[in-house]
Amino acid sequence: MNPHMPKRFFGRVFGRTLHVLARLSPGATGFRPFLHRLRGMKIGRYVFIGDDVYLENEYPERVEIQDGVQISIRATILAHTRGPGWIVLEKDCYVGPHVIVVTSGGRELRIGAGAVIGAGCVVTRDVPPRTFVAGEFGKPVAEVRVPLSRARHMEDFVRGLAPLKPRSPEQ
Repeated sequence: MNPHMPKRFFGRVFGRTLHVLARLSPGATGFRPFLHRLRGMKIGRYVFIGDDVYLENEYPERVEIQDGVQISIRATILAHTRGPGWIVLEKDCYVGPHVIVVTSGGRELRIGAGAVIGAGCVVTRDVPPRTFVAGEFGKPVAEVRVPLSRARHMEDFVRGLAPLKPRSPEQ
């Protein structure tokens, strides 16, 4: 589909209806991902989509959610500002509550495999694999050795965090 060509009216209404149903329905690991797939999103296996998660309304085909991804309550994923971009949530990443992930027209934003985005972050650029980002603007703070989406207990995840080494001035 040409990103500059307007979508048909009934297709947009159908997609938005599925989007509202997905946000309000039960079934974080089954029904919600199914509804988003019907909207055109590429969603892998074993994905968890929490309550009231807002996943790209206008260009759902521009979002890819790989296997084992967990998206917590009230997160927002937007693949368009000033035109459609691409967002890829790689395998086993975790998007915390109230996180906003947003990209702009023509850009691709990737949340790396095993990365963890802390609560309330605004993410506008790539997050490397196995990196924990926290704070208002999603600054990298630790290396993730046990992805949160794979940890049996929160303590396993926390014990697996390793502080990032400060960069030297010549880097």
